[in-house]
Amino acid sequence: MKLAKRVSDIGESVTLEITSKAKSMAKEGIDVVSFAAGEPDFDTPDFIKQAAIKAINEGFTKYTPSSGMLELREAISRKFKQDNNLDYSPAQIVVSNGAKHSLYNIFQAICEKGDEVIIPAPYWLSYPAMVNLAEAKSVFVNTDLKNNFKVTEKGLASKITKNTKCLILNSPSNPTGSLYGLEELKMIAALAVKHKFFVISDEIYEKLVYDNKPYVSIGSLGPDIHGLTITVNGVSKSYSMTGWRIGYAAGPIDIMKAIANVQSHATSNPCSISQKATLAGLESDQKFILDMRAEFQKRRDLMVSRLNKMKNISCIKPEGAFYVFCDISNLKESSAKIANRLLDEAKVAVIPGEPFGADSFIRLSFATSMAVIEKGMDRLEKWLNSNA
Repeated sequence: MKLAKRVSDIGESVTLEITSKAKSMAKEGIDVVSFAAGEPDFDTPDFIKQAAIKAINEGFTKYTPSSGMLELREAISRKFKQDNNLDYSPAQIVVSNGAKHSLYNIFQAICEKGDEVIIPAPYWLSYPAMVNLAEAKSVFVNTDLKNNFKVTEKGLASKITKNTKCLILNSPSNPTGSLYGLEELKMIAALAVKHKFFVISDEIYEKLVYDNKPYVSIGSLGPDIHGLTITVNGVSKSYSMTGWRIGYAAGPIDIMKAIANVQSHATSNPCSISQKATLAGLESDQKFILDMRAEFQKRRDLMVSRLNKMKNISCIKPEGAFYVFCDISNLKESSAKIANRLLDEAKVAVIPGEPFGADSFIRLSFATSMAVIEKGMDRLEKWLNSNA
């Protein structure tokens, strides 16, 4: 049987593949230290769980509006205003089955064959796959260490054509942890307004920004860029709710109506119980997020300090998210080879940089305990010393 062309080049997520292999080894009794998974190790807060249990006990188990229940969209609207200085009415918000689903919906709604989507590299590995499924073309703009993996005006401008439909902006970034500041966002906004392309602002790691750095949403920089921005967020990372599958997007009303229509035929509505849990999370005092962020910052500092004392590898300190993107170019092997060797020989799971568009790097997640980080760093250092 012949598959459709649009899916023929779509492979399994390497992140999930490595994580699955590491978990299989652990089930076999092998002591594996995993720096692979892209999810917090903290449990979902109890009051969020209780809201879900209450929803079940009260029979809130039926369909909701396809875009999400109005009460939740109203809470998201308030969140955007309070946290991000963004004005979105509930009608401009669509709640989906995770931020990944929100992104997929956006590409399906705005892209078609011949359109170009600018993606800064390194990039989250699902972006190009989603663009391909929308039959558009990914156009990569390379970044480098000296600019903290952020696009420059010259680099971005060089990729803009008459076919440019949108730019994907992920800040803080997976996999690099890079955070765009106000002036950098103003530069991007000016180019978007001048050339009339959309900015898809993936803000899923917005709450995980370190060293008291301010977070700025690009859509808040004036009415012109606001009208060209589609803002994506969710509760997976900040609220430690990866398995609950709730994300949301907001943008121009005509685009969001189209996205709502797509979703209504694809998945009906997001899980009713998860929506109630999300509402409880958004309406809480948010202290648990501050506590989690403080712990992540300690873990980041430990991992970065240890890595930069090792032979033949180096990294910069990420400003957000919970990843360290580590330069392995001195090891003279592909990132996939290094990742597989580390798992087989050192029992340390990392993610190769190749599917992120950066084969000279590996990604390590510090979404694990200090003790596990110390153990993994000891193993990595020993392996590097023996392979120097």
